[in-house]
Parts: sequence; C-alpha cells; structure tokens
Amino acid sequence: MPKMKTHRGAAKRFKTTGSGRVVRNKAFHSHILEKKSPARKRRLKREAEVTGGDLSRVKRQLGI
Repeated sequence: MPKMKTHRGAAKRFKTTGSGRVVRNKAFHSHILEKKSPARKRRLKREAEVTGGDLSRVKRQLGI
C-alpha cells in the first residue's frame, strides 16, 4: 500500500504540540466583531485542543 497523503486543508488548520496534542483555532473571530464583547474576542483569539470524536479523524488526516 502507498503512504497516506496529508490532507492539505487539515494541515493548514491544525497543528500538534510537543506533547502530541492537536490544537485548532476558534471560530467566529474573523468578522462582525463590533457586537462581540472584548472578553469574548480575547477568548476567541486563543487556541483550543481538539477533543472527542474529531480527534481520531483529524489525526488520520494529518497522518499522525
């Protein structure tokens, strides 16, 4: 069997930490920011860990 190719769309959206966790950026921080509170916008800036059923799918796409 040939090697699995990395899903390029997933590679641009997810990255792995040194300990092997997969992190992602949060949604809803690209536009319509005027009505969102400063605290909410600060929270949306931070990265979040990929959890649950999505983790196995993302790891397979990244070739981990």
